Amino acid sequence: MPRLAEARGKLEVRDLPGAMAIYEEVLAAAGDRADVLVTISGDLGSSGHLLPIIELVAPRYDARRHGPATGLNLLQAYLALRQAGAAQHVLDLLFELNRPELEERLYGFSNAIADLMAAPSAPRETLSDETTAEVPKVALVSISKPIWFYGLEPMAAELLPPKEGRLRRVAFAQLALPGAYRDVDAAMRQPEDELGRLSRGIPLWLAEAFYFSPHYAPIAAIGLLDDPAHGKSYVVFNTEWSTANLQQLVDSATDGLDYIFTGALQHHAGDFELLMRVFEVKKFRERKTFTARWTPSTADAALAQLHQEISQFMEWSPEKSGLPYVPTSEPRTWLDTLGASLSLFLSDKKLLPTAQLAPLGPVFESTAPLVMVRPAASLAWLTLRARAKGLGVEPALPDVRFSSHPLVAQVRQVLGL
Repeated sequence: MPRLAEARGKLEVRDLPGAMAIYEEVLAAAGDRADVLVTISGDLGSSGHLLPIIELVAPRYDARRHGPATGLNLLQAYLALRQAGAAQHVLDLLFELNRPELEERLYGFSNAIADLMAAPSAPRETLSDETTAEVPKVALVSISKPIWFYGLEPMAAELLPPKEGRLRRVAFAQLALPGAYRDVDAAMRQPEDELGRLSRGIPLWLAEAFYFSPHYAPIAAIGLLDDPAHGKSYVVFNTEWSTANLQQLVDSATDGLDYIFTGALQHHAGDFELLMRVFEVKKFRERKTFTARWTPSTADAALAQLHQEISQFMEWSPEKSGLPYVPTSEPRTWLDTLGASLSLFLSDKKLLPTAQLAPLGPVFESTAPLVMVRPAASLAWLTLRARAKGLGVEPALPDVRFSSHPLVAQVRQVLGL
């Protein structure tokens, strides 16, 4: 057990190889002990490492010898990795133990497995052992700076605040859209619609706000699908992010993460409902949930309230250097601007075909009133136009008056607009 405690310490400092070496050593000597298997599976699960549970524990697990605790940990790992068949096998073994105190919980797992089996159109997750070219692959793209900044790198020192010292690293994940589409695969092959743009625009918006705080280094995490049969597209997450998704995001973050925001957005007859969760990465523990509901006429007020609640909970404070950041009074319009900026950025990088782009005219029309009053809106307009022009998809543009901030004039010079 002291060796297992040592392995737990390595997991806490994100040293998975070191922990795995200890586990291999312990299992070679005591791999049939119930307390060893439950400790290893529990520690790996609480730190978000699911595949090692299956690799190390599943081959050794015997329900009658080792009891239900390890089986429950193994069952949860299979469910998180969407391996419904293997999860059902473990569930059957647990039911055979005839433990009345477990029945209610096991029936809950049975319903979860049934839901998983009934959703074959959900996008397939990319795991470490799924690398063949024939399998559709999901990649997570991390946007680490305000999306409107890309293309203005020569002016980074003037536009963006420096990121120095001990920073809290936070990720805002693309929102899930449960039940939004009858055929998720077909929806992913169409140009982005309002819901899809919102599912990406909201994380971009929050990441932008936290970039302009001296305490945070944020990213927005967006899913892209590379399907050999149908080409590249955005991912539509039909369910909220699983532990496997979160672990993939943590593993892809160069400097690690301290917090992850996930969520789900639903739309019924003009009413929108958003649920967001914030997880503390060290223990993969949910810290708090946030909700927002709006109609088209109440969207700005509801989204502004959400922004304020998240900022207060995370102890957000504004940066004093770089471009001044003021939360927009029209967040619903700004979300469309950010979403369109992302799509053009990814198309410019050959990560998204231009066929996936929605018409840009309405975005420029709705953004135009913001351009004069917000420097960031002026910059977003300019980089959006420059990229649309470069891709050959620039629409007819309305007349605008740009912000009088001196940096806007410099950006116009840099972009030649």
